[in-house]
Amino acid sequence: MSDDSFMREVEDELRSDKVSDFWKKYKYFVIGGAVAIVIGTAGYRFWDSYSQKVAGVSGDQFLSAIELSNEGKHDEAIAQLETLSKEGVGEYPALAQIRLAAEFAKKGETEKAIEAFDKIANDTGFNETLRNVARLRSGLLLVDTGTYDQVSDRLQSMSETGKSFRHSAREGLGLSAWKHEKYEDALVWFTAIADDQGSPNGIRARAGVMLQLLAGKGFTPEETQAS
Repeated sequence: MSDDSFMREVEDELRSDKVSDFWKKYKYFVIGGAVAIVIGTAGYRFWDSYSQKVAGVSGDQFLSAIELSNEGKHDEAIAQLETLSKEGVGEYPALAQIRLAAEFAKKGETEKAIEAFDKIANDTGFNETLRNVARLRSGLLLVDTGTYDQVSDRLQSMSETGKSFRHSAREGLGLSAWKHEKYEDALVWFTAIADDQGSPNGIRARAGVMLQLLAGKGFTPEETQAS
């Protein structure tokens, strides 16, 4: 889905007065876009850092597991990733564990996925970038299933200016605040995205839509400051 088509659909949704269905309709697009950015960034960093150091066998096993996942063979992918997480070399055991958590999410085993991502995020033995990826994935999954406090516990520290994943973290926080009717908090997060010149176009466009929805409820930067 392109940004233009996304905006057209949202405008149609607003005109048909179905604002309450916004998150249900677009949650997978939002999370999918954030995940694509995260995985792309993390994948490049690890490939660049470790591709010359890690044995080819572990690399082949990891790629094979990804292929199995792409073919919808999630149980087979999980089995292969579990083996790699225990027997692989270099950074591949760590990468296998985070991919394993993602497989649980793909299978719809959300609680199990969140638990696995949290375990990685809290393990100081992991590379810091991987821990942040896991923390972000856990927080985004909880946008749909958890409380605002649970999302905030994972994403608040990642939302600060200069942090690599701040844009997706802010979006997750804003969506969770919106869902739980914490509109002033949602306004803070979506305004932060809109004001950040580094925000990706897709995230900025979605933040703009959410700011329109908040304005429709009487929440604007000017009104908030006045109160």
